[in-house]
Amino acid sequence: MPLADAHEAEAMAAYMKHVAPFLGVRSSPRRRALAEAWTSLDAPSSDELGEACVFLMGQGAREFHYAAYDLIERYVAVADEYFLSAYVEGLLTTTPWWDTVDGLGSTAVSPLCWRYDAREIVLAWSESPNLWLNRAAIQHQRGWKSETEVEFVLSLCAAHAARREFFVAKAIGWALRDLSRLDPRAVRRFLVAHPELSLVAVREARRGLER
Repeated sequence: MPLADAHEAEAMAAYMKHVAPFLGVRSSPRRRALAEAWTSLDAPSSDELGEACVFLMGQGAREFHYAAYDLIERYVAVADEYFLSAYVEGLLTTTPWWDTVDGLGSTAVSPLCWRYDAREIVLAWSESPNLWLNRAAIQHQRGWKSETEVEFVLSLCAAHAARREFFVAKAIGWALRDLSRLDPRAVRRFLVAHPELSLVAVREARRGLER
């Protein structure tokens, strides 16, 4: 592969705790190459998009996994109301780590939860034993700004308030930090009501409140 770089691949894999091998292609050249490759593609159906992403996520190198959410970002307009349950849930739990889970969160979870009534799916993810689905649920309204359902997001944070798992606690902290822009009083009340929150979550929440 012309863009592959063994030295970069080693560094990238180490940074991601060797969750998957890398080709050594950085974000900008990857996106440029994909955009060029996809220029002549016709818009897919929702299922064609999902199946392509499942195929990409099934490949070994991490850059293919990133290409899956890049593809969703390009064609998210075609994703139907079943896309989250039929495809995104599986993508979130395939070779999961924060990079793909957050990438899918930005390109698929947040926009599709905003477009469709996905509360049932989000609650199922929150109640799942899978920590990555928990993380996706807690963060599912990131970027919604004034459309954010403050009390619902706080209820998801409350469900995991006692968790000490770093990636869940960090998700709670980021959610609280975002909410502090919208309703700082609600965030302060939440911190008082949940003294069991991990310091990781509290630290992020306070950063938001102190801005």
